[in-house]
Amino acid sequence: MDKTLAVIGAGTMGSGIAHVSALHGYRVLMIDAQEGAVHRARQAISKRLTREVDKGSMTSLDADAVMERLVEADWPDASQAFMAIEAVLEIVDVKKEVFQRLDSLLPDGAILATNTSSLSITEIATITKRPAYVLGMHFFNPAPVMKLIEIVRGEETGDDAVQQAQAYARSIGKETVVVEKDTPGFVVNRVLMPLFIEAMRIYEEGIASKDDIDKAVKLGLNHPMGPLTLADLTGLDVDLHVMDYMYDEFHDDRFAAPLVLRRLVRAGRLGRKTGKGFYDYD
Repeated sequence: MDKTLAVIGAGTMGSGIAHVSALHGYRVLMIDAQEGAVHRARQAISKRLTREVDKGSMTSLDADAVMERLVEADWPDASQAFMAIEAVLEIVDVKKEVFQRLDSLLPDGAILATNTSSLSITEIATITKRPAYVLGMHFFNPAPVMKLIEIVRGEETGDDAVQQAQAYARSIGKETVVVEKDTPGFVVNRVLMPLFIEAMRIYEEGIASKDDIDKAVKLGLNHPMGPLTLADLTGLDVDLHVMDYMYDEFHDDRFAAPLVLRRLVRAGRLGRKTGKGFYDYD
């Protein structure tokens, strides 16, 4: 397999995907339209690698080699990549702009993958001339740690693209599930969002405290963390966006966002609190 990969977007998910890919020997072209974004992402990755060196889990030479494989790149450089993974804003029109540009740059047979957690792969693929090589690769946060990647077929995604994506995922130490139908939320968010919503409604109705809700799910269902803690980790603004998208698509109250979530997201956007999560608010 070719070892040059392009990652578009240097935020939390993009930098995590770049990190784990470089850790496993890939040369990663990091591209972001925001000035300084890639530089900041590389600094953050360097700090994480330094902690690993300090703990003795990797050598300084290995850490330096990882950093050398993380390349700050421009759009034309993507022509060198066997695959481009997009991790920009969860807005379909923004993703389409990225895919249209990548489609004109990457060689024939190269894969265009989106890290979307819920948007339609089929719709994104319509902007390209290679729908058979467009698919979803939904990583989970933090990407260097979480083991799963959801590989999502659009209506025209071919078997070759899926197999190449699975091979790449295995090469960076990940497990995959293949989502055979392009449905909002795929598998994980289809299960997770109703869990978040019910936990938030229980809290909103005063049935139990946020700590006891999380404790009940951890100890009663053997989850590693409670749903409100996990909702904070994934980001309440992201959670709300996914819920609203899924509600619009399904018209099903299972995905209707609770008022408490809207209130907390609104408060966070207005800067009324320093944090944005359930455990940052009274």
